[in-house]
Amino acid sequence: MPTGNFVEVQTTCGREEEARTIAAAIVEKRLAACVQVSPVSSVYRWQGKVETSDEWLCIIKTTNERYPAVRDAILQMHSYECPQITVLSIKDGTNDYLNWIEEGVR
Repeated sequence: MPTGNFVEVQTTCGREEEARTIAAAIVEKRLAACVQVSPVSSVYRWQGKVETSDEWLCIIKTTNERYPAVRDAILQMHSYECPQITVLSIKDGTNDYLNWIEEGVR
């Protein structure tokens, strides 16, 4: 199993419904094997003010090859003016799990 081919993409949404819609679309299109959706509390600076809001974090398991399509899908569906889209490399994992991710995006 090649290491370095797998990534987690993260984005946050202001509404649970939006997060679940994005998650379902990405998995349905086989752009990701899995999307975890969890509530989070965010503190951030936006337009010169410190803001606090409840958001929904999406952790998307995919491959480097699928990332551009994941990014484009998020940008197409997301309601935020400037959505978080970050990519974290998966340095290592069990062969079974990494194989499962790879199968999920075929």
